[in-house]
Amino acid sequence: MKQEIDIGVVCIARKTFDFEAARQIYTQIRQDLETIENVNWEFIEDLVIEISDAQKAAKQLAARQIDALICISGTFALGHLILELNKKIKKPILLWGLEELPYDGGKIRLNSVCGINLNSSNLYKAGVKNYHVVIGNQIDNDWIDAIRIIRSFSSSHIGIIGYRAKGFFNLDVDELDLYKEVGILIDHYELNEVFSIEVDDSNINRRKKQLTSIFDVSGISEAQLNLVASLTAKFERFISQNNLDALAIRCWPEFATNYGISPCAAMSVLQMEDKILTCEGDLLGSLSMLAHTAIGGKNPFLSDFSQVDFKEDFGLLWHCGVAACNLWDGKCVRSLDTYFAGGKGVTADFVMKSGEISMLRIDYAPNEYRVFLQKANGIPMDKDLKGTYVKIRFQDDVRKVLDKIIQNGIAHHISVVYGNFIKPIEIFAKIKGWKIIQ
Repeated sequence: MKQEIDIGVVCIARKTFDFEAARQIYTQIRQDLETIENVNWEFIEDLVIEISDAQKAAKQLAARQIDALICISGTFALGHLILELNKKIKKPILLWGLEELPYDGGKIRLNSVCGINLNSSNLYKAGVKNYHVVIGNQIDNDWIDAIRIIRSFSSSHIGIIGYRAKGFFNLDVDELDLYKEVGILIDHYELNEVFSIEVDDSNINRRKKQLTSIFDVSGISEAQLNLVASLTAKFERFISQNNLDALAIRCWPEFATNYGISPCAAMSVLQMEDKILTCEGDLLGSLSMLAHTAIGGKNPFLSDFSQVDFKEDFGLLWHCGVAACNLWDGKCVRSLDTYFAGGKGVTADFVMKSGEISMLRIDYAPNEYRVFLQKANGIPMDKDLKGTYVKIRFQDDVRKVLDKIIQNGIAHHISVVYGNFIKPIEIFAKIKGWKIIQ
């Protein structure tokens, strides 16, 4: 389900043009917008024509604490109007221009596109660059989804257990700068808070039964199976008690040493249940996965870009057994294994399904945020590895994609989701003034 948002809508006009036709078009637009899922609309019912109309509308919409504003240029209108609206509302803006109507007696009737030109120029020169433009009689749903990402970030609760993994300096982020950028405050918890949380035997037994129904568990001991079941229940309760939307986990080395297993398999099960859990304390990995979820992506997973084959032109997205276990290819045997951490790994092992894939890394470097975006296709492969993985072909040559990652210093974790989820993130990045790397 996509993130719920609140959007205000106004239609501006000028009486020297065919404002009555604009009024009729606006009525139809309102009816069309009402059909879009998980959007609460705040419509200014009448046309905004005079400066006083804009001031009144701005006050009304600001009081409703909307996430964004749609300003429809029903006709060309006074340049004051959009500036008065922005002065009070100060939210991302969609400037919506209408297609011109058939001429009537030699006179242009709407002149809407020229109005868009005026308004965009006024905003840009006033230093307001968080606007997006659409021309036509249909809303840009990708812009709406970009607003969903903004709302998700500002309203989500993210936690980190422990710290980032040892040596993974490139996953670090300035938390107060992140708060300034997107409104997120990070809450820190100690690993022992998860280790020591109490769970009922009934929940552990339920999880144990679930694990044996999903995985071949012959590769692990009964004691390890019990630890995975217990940890799954512990994570579930911890997330619920702390009202967390995403959780970054320092998954090594302490988990295997102090708890007895790594958390990979438990994370795989919970991610199937729409929880967002990220390895190695990767907070921006959590943010990337939240972005995918906000716009309708199902079961995003964090992956390393682990292998390239320049001759065959493919790459491998792999991680040590944390992807949601419902993403498997339906052919191989899903199993639990202990191939790393001295036999305490307990990872989920399976080949992931084929299909269209979108990749995102929200990344931080000194004085800038960037988004790395790529599309690819997952293709079939045999189960030759431990962990969770998918073989991919990019739209571009794999060498060029790797060069973009390396030359721009992008961190080695990528949020991956099945489907096409590129354009809304491009618009989001433009609204935020972040660099896009594709």
